[in-house]
Amino acid sequence: MAIAQMKKIMIVSHRKEADQLLEALQQAGIAQVLDAEKAMVTKDWPELTVEGKRPRELEDMISRLETAIGFLNAHYAGDQKQSPLRPLVEVPAKQYERTVKSKESFDFLETTEANAKKIEELLNQKDHLLAVHRTLLPWKDMQADLADLGSLETAECFAGLIPDKTYEDVVSQLADLHTAVENVGKADDLNACIIATLPENTTEVQKVLRNADFEQVTFENMTGTPADNIQKTEQQLKDVNAQLDQANKTAAELAETRLTLQILFDYYSNLLGREQARISAPSTEHAQIFESWVRNKDYSKLKKIVADFPASSVNEMSRGEDEKPPVEITNNRAMRPFEVITRLYGMPQHTEVDPTPFLAPFFAIFFALCLTDAGYGIIIFAACAYLMLKMQGDKKLMMLLAICSVLTVGAGAMVGGWFGNGFVELANAYPSVLGWLEPLTESLLVFDPLEKPMIFFAIACGLGYFQIMFGLGVAMVHNMMQKNWVAALCDQLTWIVMINSLAILLASKMGPVNPAVGSFFGKVAILPAAVILFLSQREGPIAGRLGMGAYNLFSTIFYLGDVLSYLRLMALGMVTGGLAMAINVMAKTAFDMIPIKILGVIIAILVLIGGHLFNTAISALSAFVHTIRLQYVEFFPKFLAGGGADFTPLSRVHKYTQLKKESAE
Repeated sequence: MAIAQMKKIMIVSHRKEADQLLEALQQAGIAQVLDAEKAMVTKDWPELTVEGKRPRELEDMISRLETAIGFLNAHYAGDQKQSPLRPLVEVPAKQYERTVKSKESFDFLETTEANAKKIEELLNQKDHLLAVHRTLLPWKDMQADLADLGSLETAECFAGLIPDKTYEDVVSQLADLHTAVENVGKADDLNACIIATLPENTTEVQKVLRNADFEQVTFENMTGTPADNIQKTEQQLKDVNAQLDQANKTAAELAETRLTLQILFDYYSNLLGREQARISAPSTEHAQIFESWVRNKDYSKLKKIVADFPASSVNEMSRGEDEKPPVEITNNRAMRPFEVITRLYGMPQHTEVDPTPFLAPFFAIFFALCLTDAGYGIIIFAACAYLMLKMQGDKKLMMLLAICSVLTVGAGAMVGGWFGNGFVELANAYPSVLGWLEPLTESLLVFDPLEKPMIFFAIACGLGYFQIMFGLGVAMVHNMMQKNWVAALCDQLTWIVMINSLAILLASKMGPVNPAVGSFFGKVAILPAAVILFLSQREGPIAGRLGMGAYNLFSTIFYLGDVLSYLRLMALGMVTGGLAMAINVMAKTAFDMIPIKILGVIIAILVLIGGHLFNTAISALSAFVHTIRLQYVEFFPKFLAGGGADFTPLSRVHKYTQLKKESAE
């Protein structure tokens, strides 16, 4: 339960085996290889070079594979589509190796691309023919040869479409210009017209047509009547559709074996990752230098890997001045699910503490108090258990919610929340069968938040106060372990003493504490307040330090705001219970009001199921968000600055496939 200690190493490898070494490192996934810009060795030896040439062939291959997979996915019509919970296809190692080395795999890619290109061309051809057909349709009744249009010797001729709304006005204006208009057909609200005018009137005629939204039509390279061309176009469309059907059928058959391309995609993606690591690393004429970070516990494993390569060596190296190692957090199985919360916030600095074990109990308890319904806890636990059984990949979030849901059951039982007051209502409605539910609920009940809300108030504020003090305590202990005694005294211990003294003084004013004790602690608070005023800011000119000290002292009031922020635990808990009770009332009303009993029962059941599932979802989401907010805004700032760089070792990434565990790639 700590931040993993990192070791800085330098691997020097002859170019002839650098690729194989990187492949071994990628398979192990234990070393973060630095590029030349970040590597300290580049600063010490500026004569080192960087290949820097982009691996365009690999990038192009990945782009081709991604396009081909998308094409086949669109044409896949099988029944066994990959489940969203299990998106990766499990592939035996032998099949994986065979696929990436087989020529047939690349022939399959070319066949797929050829088929995709053919379909695209046919679709373009179809679109063109449909456009020609739409153009010709209004002219189908015209008997003239299309080749004759525009060939008049003494007149200008226009063919085009005039909208209904301007047709009469255009004809009238063109008549004044001694222009003939022949309406040869109509489609929708457009009139197909042949317009003939004298050459000297052309400019005026065109002006009238432009104002009338005239759409000019051309029949380039067409001969024969429109009807002949329509018939010819329809036959061409029929042929194209037949070819398209056949090409789509071929694509559907190819899609059945799209796994071949998915394996190739994952293989080349990982190959690209290795190649990018190699070309960005500093090098000499004959050697590659891989400056890397590795966890202390993985160093011996890494040395064994490098030892398998006779022309390669690995040595530890010193960290550069001001160089910060990447951060990786390590926790036991119980704490590991809560790493989700830490990683969402961002990694701590390498000199800070891992907040995961400290936030874990608070997060689970706060989540449970925000829901406070045992029935909802059972639903969430069942859903998480199902998803953990079915899904692939990282299951930390599901495990986190499962742990929180178990505590939710306890919190719900403590306040009598079983689908709101559902158990009590059922016991009253069916006393002979379910009467035992009410005494069960009452036996587990600690307090009813609707009757005694101040208890919930005190629990929320008390937990908030404790978490804030705990955060200050974590920071103080960490500073003491780092032998930063001044910071531990001036930045944490003073606050802990002063805030607790003021709390006791306030309690004495309200009654629970003896006034003499309160007065004593009121005087005790003066000393830490003075330390905060004079020593909380320890750098800069005296005036600035005193000014910041005064501001820090004034910020004591912010601690009160932090504690009151935890009242959201009470608010959310009571809202969840109130909504659950409202759902029960709606279901009971439906059951009582609907005269047809069987219909009333069905509607009441639907209201109960739908309503409580909806309330579970929104209340769980709200509980998760607000509980995270309390950790990030109220708790973490007491001991954590964050901003550390995540440890990202060179490792394999699979988008479509997953090697079977029993097989070694």
